[in-house]
Amino acid sequence: MRKNLLSLPMLAPVLVLLACAGAQAQTVYRIVGPDGKVTFSDRAPENASKATATTTNPATGAVGSTTGLPLELSRIAQRFPVTLYTGSDCAPCVSARSLLVNRGVPFTERTVATNEDLDALRKLSGDTSLPFGTIGTQRMVGFSDTEWTQYLDAAGYPKASQLTASYRRPPATPLVAAAPAAAAPASDAAATTASPRARPAPSTEGPSTTNPAGIRF
Repeated sequence: MRKNLLSLPMLAPVLVLLACAGAQAQTVYRIVGPDGKVTFSDRAPENASKATATTTNPATGAVGSTTGLPLELSRIAQRFPVTLYTGSDCAPCVSARSLLVNRGVPFTERTVATNEDLDALRKLSGDTSLPFGTIGTQRMVGFSDTEWTQYLDAAGYPKASQLTASYRRPPATPLVAAAPAAAAPASDAAATTASPRARPAPSTEGPSTTNPAGIRF
């Protein structure tokens, strides 16, 4: 568990950093046309009820939805999207997740379980330590309740949950999407569909005077 406590005088540069992050964050609108065709735009549509706002974290490329959030919380989540990277059997990861859930912070969770995930995490954070988190473009390696709380405060996230009872947190997804299973070789496929080995045709030779029962050996 990494400890990196911030003093109050240090919050000034934190606020500046988060403000810069908010200026870089993008809001992308998913627009469904009358014909059902889906398009994406960085401009809000005239009919907002037919669009879903999503946030893109410029530091990590992570995309999260702000659908169903209270208006003010939605605005904060669009400016400073939160992404948490976790692993199995990771007590600090559980602590970081609990902090975000109990505080009502909408976030995207990405799991790190494979070598491909580790390589991708190393490219993002320069390390393979977990948990790893981002608030806007601010990156945090390890978990310190005090540090994470100060950054969430600086970003403007409410201290108490404002999520509605109908809000559902999106499920965690792997950092690197699993590759589709390779198709079976043609020879194997042919073997599985080949017809059973043909049985020898029954003999037409009937009983004889030396073998009245017609037995064959």
